[in-house]
Amino acid sequence: MVGYGPYVDRVPPRAGLRRHASGNTVEVDRAREALALAAAGEREAVVSGGDAGVFGMAAAVYEAADDFAAVEVVVLPGLTAAHAVAARAGAPLGGDYAVLSLSDRLKPWPLIERRLRAVAEADLVLAVYNPASRSRDWQVAAARDLLLQVRGPGTVVVVGRDVGRAEESLRVTTLGELDPAAVDMKCLLIVGSSATRVTAAGQVWTPRSVTA
Repeated sequence: MVGYGPYVDRVPPRAGLRRHASGNTVEVDRAREALALAAAGEREAVVSGGDAGVFGMAAAVYEAADDFAAVEVVVLPGLTAAHAVAARAGAPLGGDYAVLSLSDRLKPWPLIERRLRAVAEADLVLAVYNPASRSRDWQVAAARDLLLQVRGPGTVVVVGRDVGRAEESLRVTTLGELDPAAVDMKCLLIVGSSATRVTAAGQVWTPRSVTA
């Protein structure tokens, strides 16, 4: 089994299971290691958080797979963070929505800005992955300020942290009141559209129907 160290640690030990843990910024190297082990005859699994196909390890495995044509790659679905947070909040993804990562490690920030603006102008609900980290502490404020150029300050925002784990928390706020200092890499943000609502009980939902 190959994966990012903290994810590998969550897999219960069993007879015959060998762990190959690695750091957080070596996804393609990790994929090559798994493919090489499989090519050598091992039955290998790559562990990924959430759904491997959504900002996960599946794309990294395919990126490295050209050098291992004999290895069959099978992707198993999981529960991605956007859906986990949405289910806790209510149904904020009930209408059209987009997902976007704020990490500029694999793509330039100007491209992220263009995509943020396009989503805002299209009035889509937005699920924001990888909003901040210890080395990226300014993107949330920059994204909020950009979105506020198009969306109103009362736009509903859901901040889900560690959802699905013992220490999970969920907070409903607005785009104007969003505090970037309270957001870290363990968070996922859902920024509502103009149609997104909050019930009297604090549940967030977006209607499926849209009027012109």
